[in-house]
Amino acid sequence: MRQVNLGIIGGGTVGGGVFQAIQRNGPLMSCRLGVQLHVARVAVRDLRKKRAVKIPAALLTTDWQSVVADPAVNLVVELMGGTTTARQVVLAALKLGKPVVTANKALLSAHGEELFEAAQKSGANLYYEASVAGGIPIIKVLREGLIGNRITRLYGIVNGTCNYILTRMKNEGADFGEVLADAQKLGYAETPPDLDVDGHDAAHKTGILASLAHGFWVNPKQIHVEGIRQITSLDIQFATQLGYTIKLLGVVKQNETTTGPKRNGCAPVQVSVYPALVPNSHVLASVNGVFNAVFVRGDVVGDTLYYGRGAGQDATASAVLSDLADAALDLKCGTKSRIPPFVPHERDGTVLPMDEVVSRYYVRLNVVDKPGVFARIATVLAKSKIGISSIIQPEGHAGETVPVILMIHDAPNSAMRNALARISKLGAVKGEPVMIRVESFE
Repeated sequence: MRQVNLGIIGGGTVGGGVFQAIQRNGPLMSCRLGVQLHVARVAVRDLRKKRAVKIPAALLTTDWQSVVADPAVNLVVELMGGTTTARQVVLAALKLGKPVVTANKALLSAHGEELFEAAQKSGANLYYEASVAGGIPIIKVLREGLIGNRITRLYGIVNGTCNYILTRMKNEGADFGEVLADAQKLGYAETPPDLDVDGHDAAHKTGILASLAHGFWVNPKQIHVEGIRQITSLDIQFATQLGYTIKLLGVVKQNETTTGPKRNGCAPVQVSVYPALVPNSHVLASVNGVFNAVFVRGDVVGDTLYYGRGAGQDATASAVLSDLADAALDLKCGTKSRIPPFVPHERDGTVLPMDEVVSRYYVRLNVVDKPGVFARIATVLAKSKIGISSIIQPEGHAGETVPVILMIHDAPNSAMRNALARISKLGAVKGEPVMIRVESFE
């Protein structure tokens, strides 16, 4: 039986989890693959650090260069995180013609084009299933399972921290700050939590999925990103009354009916991350806690859903093992690039500017409770050619101001943004309007 020697870079949560999983299920994988996975060396930052998973001292080193350059190492596994040293690790391995497995979504988001080009030039492959949605094999789905489909819609709940916070806010009527503090105590949220709650982690993953689905590499600077800090228990309550659940979504849509023209003959693709009202009748509304889900619509297959744990030591390790199996089989068969890491098949593809995106909206205003206020708000919207589908002023809110909920028909983001800027300047409107998009999944 052939043996593939692994050089693991990173011995933290993910690296330790992968090492532990190989010790546990390595024999099973060997039986299934006809290839034995052997951990030859593990590079870490600090040899004295206490680790949840014990790795034999004889395997450990602080010199990642020696691991990558070791002639006995056939396959490099980058699990250290970050984008600086990790980039150097991946490029060094590829330059030597060694395939690389990575779980690093931030690295791929920032340097994906460069890394894929290096892989193509070297003839070595780059595997990255664990970079998006943990234990859900969504990368394999897009690259292999749905290869015969044009992807017309993709919606992802791809950040477990935000989904956990929004789920508890809905179930308990709790405020954002209170639930965030609990999430940090439980280890579901980092300190500081900005990468998660401000939407950047979800943007890294959504950009990777959009690139695979549409065949051009999405520049992360072109992704519109909103987080969940502005979502209040009041918004959760009103959404529930209206038949919706608020979720942080990664949205990838190619829409032929956008307000802007086609570019280079291709309909531009919306790539965005934002909280959205999801109809309770849709399957994504029932994805709760730290779980992830990705809803994909193909022109041949129709609607499909992929659900599971999107983060954590075991879920990520499972995805890494899947890549290790693919890499080991490629090495066994002498096929270095059986499935290229990324194929730019739509080089003229472009990202739709957010101002041209058309959607429905939920808007919450705090207004002075006196006659004529609705008329002034409606006048501003009418001048922007924005239609109101319903207005709700809930009873039982005492005080100088009361909340007013507007449900808005389809309108371009630019028109909505400009109208709300004017509405916020009305004397009867207090505080900044809250706007949340409504997804219909049509």
